Amino acid sequence: MGKRTRPLITLLSADASGGHWRDALPLAGAVELVHNFSLIHDDIQDESELRRGRPTLWVLSGKPQAINAGDALFVHAHLVVQRATVLPVETRLQALSLLDQSCLELTDGQHCDLEFENAEYIDQAAYWDMVSGKTASLIAVAAEIGALAAGATEEQCEHYRAFGHALGLAYQVRDDILGIWGERDSTGKPTDSDLRARKKTLPVIIGMNRSAEFRDLYLSATSSDEYVHHAVRLLQECGARVSAQEIEREQVELALSSLTAARPVGQAGDALQAMAHQLLERTN
Repeated sequence: MGKRTRPLITLLSADASGGHWRDALPLAGAVELVHNFSLIHDDIQDESELRRGRPTLWVLSGKPQAINAGDALFVHAHLVVQRATVLPVETRLQALSLLDQSCLELTDGQHCDLEFENAEYIDQAAYWDMVSGKTASLIAVAAEIGALAAGATEEQCEHYRAFGHALGLAYQVRDDILGIWGERDSTGKPTDSDLRARKKTLPVIIGMNRSAEFRDLYLSATSSDEYVHHAVRLLQECGARVSAQEIEREQVELALSSLTAARPVGQAGDALQAMAHQLLERTN
C-alpha cells in the first residue's frame, strides 16, 4: 500500500466522519513518517536491495546511516503530532498513544515474520497474528485517527479502525500473491525473493498444507531458479493462488461492512469504498 495511501486514508476518514481533512494533515503526516521509518528498517532486516524499483537506503548509504535515518523519521512523527495545535491536546495525546501502540504491534509482527523464515511450519492463525501487526495495525490506526481528528464518536472510531484493519489484511494477502505471481516491472522488486527467503506467506502456508511435494521442496536447501519455477508450479497446481484470492475478497468485504457501520458521508466516504474495491485489482 504505497504511494501515500495510508495518510490518504487518514484524510478521507476525517472528511467522511464529518470533519475537515485539513485538520487531520499533521496526523496523516505522522502516519506516513512512521510507515517510512518501518520500511527503512524492514529493508535492512530483509537485506532487500530494491524498493519500488529503486535502490534501498541501506544500499545507497550503508546500514548504520539507514538505521539513523529511520530513527529520525520515528522521532519526527512524534514531533508532528505534538505540534499540531489545530487539534485539542487530548486528541493529540490519544493520537500519539494509538501511533505508539501501532509501532509496537508493527515491530512484533516484523519479529514474527523474521522468526517464521526458520520455522518448518506455521499455521494460518500464526500468519494472521503476524500480518495483523506487521501490516494491518498501522492502516487501522490511519483510519481511526482520521475519525478521531474529526471528533467522531468512540463507536465510529472503532468502526473506522475495523475497516482499516480488514483492509490491511486484504492488502497483505494481495502483496503475498504479487510476491509470487506479480511482474517485477509492476511491483518494483524481485518477485522470487519471498520464495528464496522462505517467507511464510499465505499462498506458501496453503501450499504446505495441501502438497507434500511442495512442502518438501520448500524445506530443502536449494534456492536455484529451477527451485523457484518448480515451487510456483506446485502452488498453482494445488490451488494456493485461487484460495488466497478468495481470502483477500473476504477481507475486502469485511472492510466494506465495517465502513458502512461507520456511516461515512460525502465524496470522502465514496472514495474509501472505491479504495477497498480497487485493492483487488492492484498490481504493485
